Amino acid sequence: MDEWLNKKDLEFREWMLDERRRLGIDRAVKAYVSAKETALQKMPELEEMRKEVRLIKEESIRKMPELAKAAMDAIIDLKGMAYLAKDAESAQEIFKEVVGRGKLVVKSKSLTSEEICLNEALEEAGNTVYETDLGEFIIQLRKEKPSHIINPSVHVPREEVAKTFSQLLKREVRPDINGLVSVAREFLREKFCTADVGITGANVVAAKTGTIFIIENEGNARFVSNAPPIHIAITGMEKVVPTLSDAFKVVQVLPPYATGVLMAAYVSLITGPSKTADIEKTIVYGAHGPKELHLVLLDNGRTEMAKSPDFREALYCLRCGGCMYECPVYRILGGSFGNNYFGGIGIIWSYFTRGPEGVAAAINACTKCRRCKAVCPLEIDVPKMVETLKSRLVRDGYSHPRHREIMESIAKNKNPFGLER
Repeated sequence: MDEWLNKKDLEFREWMLDERRRLGIDRAVKAYVSAKETALQKMPELEEMRKEVRLIKEESIRKMPELAKAAMDAIIDLKGMAYLAKDAESAQEIFKEVVGRGKLVVKSKSLTSEEICLNEALEEAGNTVYETDLGEFIIQLRKEKPSHIINPSVHVPREEVAKTFSQLLKREVRPDINGLVSVAREFLREKFCTADVGITGANVVAAKTGTIFIIENEGNARFVSNAPPIHIAITGMEKVVPTLSDAFKVVQVLPPYATGVLMAAYVSLITGPSKTADIEKTIVYGAHGPKELHLVLLDNGRTEMAKSPDFREALYCLRCGGCMYECPVYRILGGSFGNNYFGGIGIIWSYFTRGPEGVAAAINACTKCRRCKAVCPLEIDVPKMVETLKSRLVRDGYSHPRHREIMESIAKNKNPFGLER
């Protein structure tokens, strides 16, 4: 059972000794903290709105199954297709059936697709998949895993990005950030136009209208959701809120806390597949945009989480990622402090979506300093959930060998030192 511990120990050591990764994270933390503070000073109204969003999420999670069904029904009424995937395997099967084999797939950033290992599943089925978010593209080329939920390549400094792009293009690329962005833009532009399928996530879904909201800054998600003939969106059940008004409030709160901007450069609202009625008022689907729209709502432990008074609050998370930049442990351990989700909140999410072995070692890294709760826009009490989960893991046999020795000594000798008295 201790294999999970040895593997995580090696991962921790790798991150702590990797100065390149530490440099990338250090640069990103400084830039983020400054940008967020400036944005929040300019938008004092967010103080009240974030409290409203907390109430919206509380209501939505209480009604999560009903809202998921309502959203799916609305999308089907709009001539789209909607699916509820019980777990990662069933979600993969849905995608394989819709995508098929031998297709060119472009993707925008999606944490939920990372959760179900979607790229690997599609590639095993004979498809070619390109990540189009700059950070995800860098990570894909380097064959690494993301290290942050908003900025997946935050641990890769510009010098290393230049080396990666040089290998891709087989020519020297300078470590100039503007130039590096231009390289990715030039390489990916043709992929958007020739792709068979586009896959996106969704930041929020309005159940009443079946409207999918995609928030981004790069503009790649608009290409992904609009250029290919098939658009598939995947998101967790917890992202569904009752109305458009509720969804807009989420959209207003998320960008300042996620990237330190007053509002994201692009907010796409997608309600059904592309259509036109310009000839004799006869509706035809598939005008300039996709002919098909598919929404995959993922459960994968969310229903179980919603039923738990101890962990339900984790479903309120907006995925802004601000708590990670403020976390002193994440600043050192980076992407090794978690699984497909990171930091303290990531420990809770990974437990329910991946199981205990993925988090049993990482949970000991959390100091429960409460910085994450202090900076969370919805004031999610992550430290309390981490402490509760740690007790559950110990109960189930997942504890550090040294910790077990201490517990046994306390039980036997009434002291933690192994002394007879």
